[in-house]
Amino acid sequence: MLKGKHIELRALEPSDVDLLFKWENDEKLWYLSNTLAPFSRFQLEQYVLNSGNDIFKDRQLRLMIDHIESGQKETIGSIDLFDFEPHHRRAGVGIMIIESARKKGFAREALEMIIHHCFDVLNMHQLYCNISNTNIASLELFRNSGFEISGQKKEWLMIRNQWEDEYFLQLINR
Repeated sequence: MLKGKHIELRALEPSDVDLLFKWENDEKLWYLSNTLAPFSRFQLEQYVLNSGNDIFKDRQLRLMIDHIESGQKETIGSIDLFDFEPHHRRAGVGIMIIESARKKGFAREALEMIIHHCFDVLNMHQLYCNISNTNIASLELFRNSGFEISGQKKEWLMIRNQWEDEYFLQLINR
């Protein structure tokens, strides 16, 4: 478990299946992960049960974001490392925060914690992300955490029947 000031990042637990089922099947969020069909509860149970939380074996890592307040914990999102390439020491990063917990600094804290973990513990060279040009909040979050736009893919995403550009952002561990 990674502990911050207001949040903790923790491994998936079987009790998270209901939340994952809700989030992964929310069609409003599908464009973020290129999801085209709903997930079954069984699929998500298998994902949680088979997730070893070993980024070197699984090539990915999902951590749940728990908000801690007065000894109470509430799961408010997740942060993912994906497409991990150990030889090149890089991974993609994505984050999802529930709507009621947005604009409170939790995403920023989670991102800073995962950056620290990746660079100082896992010895990664770089992190990257792909963000739609209309997702201003995510662009601000990643840019304020040091990510730089290094590319733009024209008309890359079909979102709500409209083509949108997608930015490629990188944070290099210097």
